[in-house]
Amino acid sequence: MQALFEELYNKYHNDLFNFLYYMVKNKEQAEDLIQEVYIKVLHSYDSFEGKSSEKTWLFSIARHVAIDWMRKQGRRKEYSGDWFDLLSTEGALTAPDPQPEDQLLINEEKRKLYEGLNKCNEKHRSVLVLRYLQSMSIAETAAVLGWTESKVKTTQHRALKKLNQYMSQSFGKEGNFDEQTPLDR
Repeated sequence: MQALFEELYNKYHNDLFNFLYYMVKNKEQAEDLIQEVYIKVLHSYDSFEGKSSEKTWLFSIARHVAIDWMRKQGRRKEYSGDWFDLLSTEGALTAPDPQPEDQLLINEEKRKLYEGLNKCNEKHRSVLVLRYLQSMSIAETAAVLGWTESKVKTTQHRALKKLNQYMSQSFGKEGNFDEQTPLDR
């Protein structure tokens, strides 16, 4: 069991941590929640039936842990924390060797993008994070969320529309996010 656990940890730890971080927007809390996920995995791995991939199963557990924590906090809509700590340490959403003036624009776009993502409700944010930041397929996202593929597609469309609206207001022009646009540029 220890070897299996280590394999799961090595394979999925960073993705699970990033997912939890995007959900609760607090690095320390995400670290606490990831421990809770692993405890649940250890206690319930024997009941894993293999109807979905291990990755899907792990993300489903992580999602439920995050939702349970948010409910206990009584703060389902607003959470504390700094989204940018993870970006600066992981180097996500950066272009290779940009010029200083380009770096300023990239930083502003990242900030606005994350502000927009922060304004999304939990369902929209979950779909956007899983689909674009975790690069999950529609089927995998549906399995993690316990939704139909149709609901994932609809929610993704609505979430991107809301994100576009925010980006339009924020930059004073039309946003350019659609189903094919990766959010990790």
